[in-house]
Order: sequence, then C-alpha cells, then structure tokens
Amino acid sequence: MITNQAYLFLIFTVNGIIIGLLFDFFRILRKTMKTKDIVTYIEDFIFWILTGAIILYSIFTFNNGEIRFYMFFAILLGAITYLLFVSKYVIKINVTIITFLKKVILKIVYFVSIPFLFIVKILKKLLMKPVLFCIVNIRNNFTKLGKKIFHFSKKDKNYVKN
Repeated sequence: MITNQAYLFLIFTVNGIIIGLLFDFFRILRKTMKTKDIVTYIEDFIFWILTGAIILYSIFTFNNGEIRFYMFFAILLGAITYLLFVSKYVIKINVTIITFLKKVILKIVYFVSIPFLFIVKILKKLLMKPVLFCIVNIRNNFTKLGKKIFHFSKKDKNYVKN
C-alpha cells in the first residue's frame, strides 16, 4: 500500500515536471514570436486543456480514477521544482536555438529569393514601359481632345454673340 502510494507520488511528481515543460513551451513561443493578445488567450486555453487532460489521464490510468490530496501536492511539487531549478536553462537554450534557426532560415529565404526578385524587376521594366507609354499617349490624346472641344465651344459662343 505504501509502495503503491510512493509510486503514485513519483508519477504525479513527473506529471508536475511535464506540466512545467508544457508551460515553458508556451513561454518559449511567446519569447521567440510576437503574437496578438487573442493568440495568447488561445495558447493559454490550450495549455489548460492539455494540463487537465494530462492530470485526468494519469488519475484514471495509474489510480483507477481515485483522487487523493497527495497527487495534487506531488504535481505542485514537481512543477515548482522544475520551474525553480531547470526552467530558466531550458528557456534560455531553446530561445537561443530558435532565434538562431530563425536567422538562418531568413537568410536562406533571402538568398533563394534573390533570383526571383531579379526576374520580377526585369519583368516589371519590360512590361511597365509599354503600359506607361500607352497610358501617357491616351492621356495626352484625351487632353488634346478636351482642348479642341473647349476651343470649339468657345468659338460657338462668340459666333452666337455676333
């Protein structure tokens, strides 16, 4: 009986550590990526759903659905122990790795996109010159037509007066 309870205490202490890791996972996401408030709320909701699922799964799997006070004490002990002694190192290492990977990926995307940007620039020049030529000529022709119409209407007014 006591060995079974010690075993359960150890299992729920590990659950606390797992919950601490899950908490750090979301903290690392927030430190490496800027998100809007609504995304943060959704992440918090997902964290609590996953935490509840982990605890319920452990209770039903290892203790046949029986809830004991020491289980929650063990979860709290595991989470606090993890957060006090391990968390800052896990966060620091993962943020450094993710930041480095983001920089590498951005550089790769930049270098891969250079030929495409060059092609777009050339196509823009080739396609925009004829389009701009047409637009300028159409505008000039409409301006000339407008001046002629205005000039004729002015002549008509002078003709009527005389």
